[in-house]
Amino acid sequence: MTKNKRTIYEMFFKRFFDIILSLLALIILSPIFLIIIILSKIFIHGKSIFSQYRPGKDGKLFKIYKFRSMTNKMDENGNLLPDNQRITKFGKFLRKTNLDELPQLFNILKGDMSIVGPRPRLVKDMIFYNKEVLQAYTIRPGLTSLSQVNGGRSSISWEEIFEYDLKYRQKITLWGDLKIIFKTFICFFKNDSASNGAEDSKRDYYYSDYLLKNNLINKEQYNLGLEKSEQIIKEHSAVSYCKELHNE
Repeated sequence: MTKNKRTIYEMFFKRFFDIILSLLALIILSPIFLIIIILSKIFIHGKSIFSQYRPGKDGKLFKIYKFRSMTNKMDENGNLLPDNQRITKFGKFLRKTNLDELPQLFNILKGDMSIVGPRPRLVKDMIFYNKEVLQAYTIRPGLTSLSQVNGGRSSISWEEIFEYDLKYRQKITLWGDLKIIFKTFICFFKNDSASNGAEDSKRDYYYSDYLLKNNLINKEQYNLGLEKSEQIIKEHSAVSYCKELHNE
């Protein structure tokens, strides 16, 4: 990866635009928030919004917010049922329309995220990223991204996602962000970027599973990575390069 070129926009204006745009969006979309919360109470029950720890800028954990798309149904042993048995028709609608992502506007306002940036990944996936790929995640993650508008939600490979995220990180400009935002709206209306998550993904949904399936790591490395990711979440620390998870 070539050296990152920090633009004036990235250094001084990007965060300002994030605050203004997220605040305006929250005000304008507040009726939609209210409708989703009411429908969620009817069709899903329980809390309307769920949170999950994700790696943010420089791998530091933050709580990401989403509208819940699944119930908390458990089996006779008290364990949560598989995702495909817990997701509701209303939840599928939220995912198809990307409306489940709207609470992330609060993350943007707080400073956890940006309007545009690499999508926040799971800890158990990012723990396996190599040094080069991790460079793409030294900035705030985004509500939308260059990789997402190019099929990153379900239809392109992990390698292509990393390529797009690294490309975005190299030079962040106002014009570049505006183009990604415009393409995001196009994808929304065409429903090209929509997905039910693991159910519809054309690639292995979890990067860790992809590595194991393709013999890029062994079972011991896989288990070690999952253990480390659980420890990171427990300690609320940060994800960083882990040499023992790579065959280099």
